[in-house]
Amino acid sequence: MTELFIPSPSVGVWYLGPIPIRAYALSIIAGIVLGWWITARRWRARGGTSETLDGILVWAVLAGIIGARIYHVATDPELYFAPGRTWYRMFYIWEGGLGIWGAVAAGALAAWWRCRKAKVSFSALADVVAPGLLVAQAMGRVGNYFNQELYGRPTTLPWGLEIDMAHRISGYEQYATYQPTFLYELLWCLLGAGVLVVVERLVPMGRGKLFAAYIVWYTLGRFWVEGLRIDTANRFDGLRLNSYTSLIVFAAGVVLLVYLFVTRPGHSPSPVEPPREPVIAADEADER
Repeated sequence: MTELFIPSPSVGVWYLGPIPIRAYALSIIAGIVLGWWITARRWRARGGTSETLDGILVWAVLAGIIGARIYHVATDPELYFAPGRTWYRMFYIWEGGLGIWGAVAAGALAAWWRCRKAKVSFSALADVVAPGLLVAQAMGRVGNYFNQELYGRPTTLPWGLEIDMAHRISGYEQYATYQPTFLYELLWCLLGAGVLVVVERLVPMGRGKLFAAYIVWYTLGRFWVEGLRIDTANRFDGLRLNSYTSLIVFAAGVVLLVYLFVTRPGHSPSPVEPPREPVIAADEADER
């Protein structure tokens, strides 16, 4: 009987002449593009303009990438500052190492700032972004698949992920297949995006409530996934740092969701941005 498993890609980097094309980077870019497209469709359906949204998302994406890297370096400083390590490699973002917690926090802060300048509702934007953000996160996990990283415990399940010897963690070299945590999180995110879209059609989830639901959904699944992973991570009392982060953010999301249902019931105002003053030509203005 042939053993079933998910094979890992043999190559994660291609070269266009001297230029490396990394699957990890392509996955992140694909996630940004797809998430942006979904968000733009939802924003326009609510009366918003592409010009306003693009001006907000550009800053949010840039801040999110920087925040994701800062979180990674801050929570795993030994990778860059321990003896024998090279500190300036913390700027080599193409080698991998992005933390979603930092991405969402920094991206949300930048989006809030730009919303204030554009005079649009930040909570309305957050609700519009939520499903697309989950889809973007799902796409990003494909990069972990190509890198053969962040997998879970050894398993003989038919959907176990085959890991090449060169990518097996020390102490686990004798095992060939592992829990495909990238796939679990990918499916969880895609399912969550669908759930959010359905729920907002059945329940008044505006005024920030849909984004709060996103927080609750994602952190619940992420806590479970973290419990499966065996890659090196800082731990406290046996739990990974990201497990604690998941629990804390999950609790905050639940509190926020309840608070918003109690204090801000109903849908978000529509349209999501105020109408602009009509542009009057100079000669027309003179006539008036």
